[in-house]
Amino acid sequence: MIKRLAVIGVGLIGGSYARALRAAGQVEEIIGCGRSRENLERAVELGVIDTYRHDIGEAVEGADLVFLAVPLGAIRAAFEAMQGHLAENAIITDAGSVKGSVIRDCEEAFGCMLPNFVPGHPIAGTEQNGVEASFAELYQNRRVILTPVCQTNESAIAVVHATWRYCGAEVTRMFAVDHDRILAATSHLPHMLAYALVDMLARMDDKEEVFRYAAGGFRDFTRIASSNPVMWRDICVANKDQLATLVEDFATELQLLATAIRAGEQQQLEQIFENARNTRERFVDGVKSSG
Repeated sequence: MIKRLAVIGVGLIGGSYARALRAAGQVEEIIGCGRSRENLERAVELGVIDTYRHDIGEAVEGADLVFLAVPLGAIRAAFEAMQGHLAENAIITDAGSVKGSVIRDCEEAFGCMLPNFVPGHPIAGTEQNGVEASFAELYQNRRVILTPVCQTNESAIAVVHATWRYCGAEVTRMFAVDHDRILAATSHLPHMLAYALVDMLARMDDKEEVFRYAAGGFRDFTRIASSNPVMWRDICVANKDQLATLVEDFATELQLLATAIRAGEQQQLEQIFENARNTRERFVDGVKSSG
């Protein structure tokens, strides 16, 4: 049982974490913190939090557990604002999409890696923002990755692990460098492709007609381009080396595809499409390829 939970950033991610733990009966009091008074007041009305503060230092005082759900670019400032306000045994965890940068932010803000800081990343979300988009079931059957370092207390890891299990998530552990490499390929790159495609089409002279006839496949693929631009700007900066390399590799792949299309290389095109389909069915859909 968490006596006091401080949620820094009461939006989709932070709000859903609070809702899930409250629904599971695992928290007594929830303090919210954020810049928007309107969003925080709405969070109180919805029962997501009990009360709120605008100052991070005030919000974390007396908290057993602090959940950081702010954009990556704001995490270091959040750590700095906590200094001198944390309870002796307070545990901190976060939801940042890039773990290497979050770990560096903690080390630089406090001068060392806090033993009770457990870096984490829930692989869940929607393109919606704000507390009204949050719901208790967001993490049900979703994966959460914890990336503790050698200084991290096992007892703190156990507490954070348990909270995510109460949220209905499947929890795994890995090194931060592996997390950032894998997420660059499976999450960050697809978002870049969606953003780039919509941005390119938006600059076409006949863009209104183009988007008027956009079918279901286009809508499905580009849905993630409706995600928070500030969040994804921060992800690009925080994971720039891994992500830039993948974008460059994909640009090369697109050039090869364009060459095959222009040359009418039917066999090569079919081989590319067949390999992609079979790979997706095997690893993404969990269906063994029959082809």
